[in-house]
Amino acid sequence: MATPAGGSFLSPQLLTKNTVVFISMKLASELVNDSKLSVRFYGNKSELLGNAVLHLTAVEISLDIDADRDGIVERNNPNKASWKWGPNGHGAILLVNCDCESTFRKELDSEDEEITRVSDLKDMSKMILRTRGPAVLPEGYKLSLHISRSHAESVRVFRTSGKPQGSTLKYLLFKLFQKDYPLVLNKEQLAGEVPYVGGDSQQELFVEGIRFPDKDFDGLITINLSLLEPSGQGFPETPIYTDKVMFRVAPWIMTPNTLKPVEVFVCSTSDNYDFLKAIKSLVQSSGYKLKICHEYMNRGDRWMQDEIEFGYIDSPHQRIPVVLDSPRDRELEDFPYDVLLGPDFGYVTRYPVNERVSSLDSFGNLEVSPPVTVNGKKYPLGRIIIGVAFPTTAHGRNMTKVIQDFLWAQKVQEPIALYSDWLVVGHVDEFMTFVPAPDRKGFRLLLASPDAGYKLFRSLQVKGHGSAKLFQGKEEEISVDELMSNEEFRAENVYVQNCIDWNRDILKKELGLDDEDIIDLPILFKVFSEEDNRAAAYYPDMVNMLVLGKNLGIPKPFGPQVRGTCALEAEMRSLLEPLGLNCTFIDDFASYHKLLGEVHCGSNVRREPFEFRWWNLE
Repeated sequence: MATPAGGSFLSPQLLTKNTVVFISMKLASELVNDSKLSVRFYGNKSELLGNAVLHLTAVEISLDIDADRDGIVERNNPNKASWKWGPNGHGAILLVNCDCESTFRKELDSEDEEITRVSDLKDMSKMILRTRGPAVLPEGYKLSLHISRSHAESVRVFRTSGKPQGSTLKYLLFKLFQKDYPLVLNKEQLAGEVPYVGGDSQQELFVEGIRFPDKDFDGLITINLSLLEPSGQGFPETPIYTDKVMFRVAPWIMTPNTLKPVEVFVCSTSDNYDFLKAIKSLVQSSGYKLKICHEYMNRGDRWMQDEIEFGYIDSPHQRIPVVLDSPRDRELEDFPYDVLLGPDFGYVTRYPVNERVSSLDSFGNLEVSPPVTVNGKKYPLGRIIIGVAFPTTAHGRNMTKVIQDFLWAQKVQEPIALYSDWLVVGHVDEFMTFVPAPDRKGFRLLLASPDAGYKLFRSLQVKGHGSAKLFQGKEEEISVDELMSNEEFRAENVYVQNCIDWNRDILKKELGLDDEDIIDLPILFKVFSEEDNRAAAYYPDMVNMLVLGKNLGIPKPFGPQVRGTCALEAEMRSLLEPLGLNCTFIDDFASYHKLLGEVHCGSNVRREPFEFRWWNLE
């Protein structure tokens, strides 16, 4: 028989060994043991056998996060322990702390086990421990944060240290010997005690992401908070209450040509003065910033596109650009870390351990489409595009698995694999690009097309311009008639067209494109390696262009001159200017084309992020 202390007795109830009594308290306690429950035990003849008093302490505990993704940590959201995609979804978001708050002796913040600058907190997600109860917990009871070993490799948790009461001297000693943000959880410390403050209070904790999603990590992290009670006699404490929350690590996101440029990057070398001058003029007239990587840093490596790919990471409370550094590691290898990495500018890389790095690991072989809808499925952030070996080729070159795994694991820009190993360099940007358009899907896919090239040159012959020459003033000139009569050259371009058509079909299917969404550019190719039949552009590859809004920096093709006008340039203008695009032709013949690259290969663009927030994907 039981009764609250000071209350009336309950009517006697017969209890058995299987009887369970539930006790609830509606309000948190102000003092330890401030409520009691008296229990009296009676014999078969209702004689009193003894009394027992149960002391009760009620504590309200909630571990809270920004589960509704509005930038504010709300109180005890019912969906905080799970994660759901979509505009009506839920679950908190965690950024990888991949920037560097220091500009001296750079190191990724994610590699530092301490918070050394308050500015670093904005790259972390806030978590709040809210409690309501007595000033102290009963003796031996404590609060503990804990994570699983599988998640511990991907996250750290810090807490605020609080400030001691008392004299200025005590505070100064505290600042000298106590860290402002003590580490609570990491890969070596899977559980850590957090102070119970008492009363109606809240304590801020800061969660730091240290790994991007990858093949062995889906990006989801669960953090638990338990109230532990002492077991006595040397046994470990046991949890009597556990709360938990879930985060998803924000993916790395690429930006397509249709997004607004912010800054253009290009290298200065001993032989590219005219090229650099033309790029500078185009960028400045377009109203964007230009960043020149000088020779002391690039050490003669001019291929800015191949070394890096710009992207960003995003959360409701913070968004920063992040550069992906390719594993090619030639003379430009120090540029992304030494120059780009800094406060609010992140860095990530992947390098294969047991795979050979090939040309296909350079990031001219990594592109992304504008947003598309395919058979009703929306890709509001576009789709990543990479180049690999032809499916039936046993010994072809491929982008290394570690890079492909990383790209697939980001989830929000599902990759498409094209066939690019037929090229000497092997990059997708040698035969395709995207430009903005005012109609249809908001863009056009531009494809290199030997068929379009032969059609143009055939029309020149018909119009009596067969003697017009290509490469005037550049190298051994050749007439249209001579070019068109070369049967071996023609056969090589039939092969190249077949390779491009294969990719055309893939792009139409995977991006939901119609023929009207594609523009074929008149570009011919030459097989440079008879052993494996790999090709490169015969004249400057006009599809390998720099896209700055409506302004295009296109490799100057040095095509046949008709009445003082380059026929290839005129054809490009007729194809692109109706879309509101402006064509500027840049001479990259000696400094890039002869080295098997073009304007796009030698430049890079950081662009504004999407307005669409990645967690709203459905």
